[in-house]
Amino acid sequence: METYGIISLLPVAVVIVVALLTKRTVEPLILGAVVGYALVYKAHFFTEILNGFTTVVADNAWYILVFGMFGIVAKLLEESGSALGFAELGAKVARTKGLTILVTWLMGIAVFIDDYLNNLGVGTAMRNISDKNKIPREQLAYTINSTGAAVCVLIPMSSWGIFMISQMEEMGVVANGSGLSAYIHAIPFMFYPLAAVIIVPLIGFGIIPLWGPMKQAAKRAEAGDPYSPYYHESHEELEGYDIKPTSPWFFIVPLGAAIVVTLIVNDILIGMTIGALVCLVMYLPAKIMKPGKFFDTCWKGWESMVVVTAIVITAFVLQEANTQLGLTEFVIGVFEPILSAKILPMASFVICAFIAMCTGSFWGTAAIAFPILVPLGNAVGADPILISAAIISAGAFGSHACFYGDAATLACAATGINNAEYAKTALPIIVLPTLVAIIAFLVCGIVMC
Repeated sequence: METYGIISLLPVAVVIVVALLTKRTVEPLILGAVVGYALVYKAHFFTEILNGFTTVVADNAWYILVFGMFGIVAKLLEESGSALGFAELGAKVARTKGLTILVTWLMGIAVFIDDYLNNLGVGTAMRNISDKNKIPREQLAYTINSTGAAVCVLIPMSSWGIFMISQMEEMGVVANGSGLSAYIHAIPFMFYPLAAVIIVPLIGFGIIPLWGPMKQAAKRAEAGDPYSPYYHESHEELEGYDIKPTSPWFFIVPLGAAIVVTLIVNDILIGMTIGALVCLVMYLPAKIMKPGKFFDTCWKGWESMVVVTAIVITAFVLQEANTQLGLTEFVIGVFEPILSAKILPMASFVICAFIAMCTGSFWGTAAIAFPILVPLGNAVGADPILISAAIISAGAFGSHACFYGDAATLACAATGINNAEYAKTALPIIVLPTLVAIIAFLVCGIVMC
């Protein structure tokens, strides 16, 4: 295929630079797509890019509906108070410091459907009990954010899972004929989220000791002051939610129904739709919500996924522009003679993790990386499942480590600390799972490629 040479890198460069400057995701992707179409179609780029968006929307209607239903179910579980009730159920058994960390960890895993719901719901529910058991607010923020995106990528039935599956299918990374099957095959190789999740209870029970500023925060909490310096400066408690908790069964039954149906029919859209219908059947008779409130919440849930849907659609349009420019062929031509398949998985993780952390654009990074690194991996003989796992792991790292990102900000808001305190205390701890992931990807690259 004819390529535009080094010029083909321009759209991707535009996306990265604009994301670094603006800390936004959708707008850089749109601008990158515009630049790509302008290079290919010149004076006709405007009509062609509109045609590109129209085609992508038509071809990916299933993903649009899935994201919408995810938003509806997540918002219903949140607004009903059932997610908070479910989290508070666990808080009742947290009588010691170790048990409090363990319960927070388990609650974070259970609320896997969405990292926003996870951070706000679990953080708010566990805040007071953590204070009682002398756990510093900084450690609580680290704990709940460790079970945010990290858990979401390890479970396909989440907003993160669906997005990454869409990227894998677009790149032809399938197993047994489906992207979902390929994603499940990749989960054991998602070394960063696996390490990040496993380390939390090990720290909670003292098997892995705290170090750095987090250790100092723990000493302050042991002396009777679990609050962060920011809390003392602000002189106010951040309540996070004004939602009253309800029965945890209003959380367990709808989400359980969605999971079971999805497993039976192998269609997440049907599963999420059933989950929403179960909410309807349970919430209205129990007067958890009036009909008007229920459907208003559904619309809010759909609206909450508009940005996510825009990322997916714009990413596919950008990929089409890059295809027309011959970006993949150019990158392969440059790196195939000099790059070893054995180090590509590790390099993919490190590069994507760095970009994700710097830009705060975790899904945007994946949208750029998949169409470049997966074909490059195929060309040099690297396992596409392993490469996909490295890209996905990098996104989870970015959400965990980017202290000004949306997930970290929500964790800070729910626990009453500021983002700078999160960076000071959490980043030294995050170094450990990062090193584990780098070593694991290097070893697997040597063994598997």
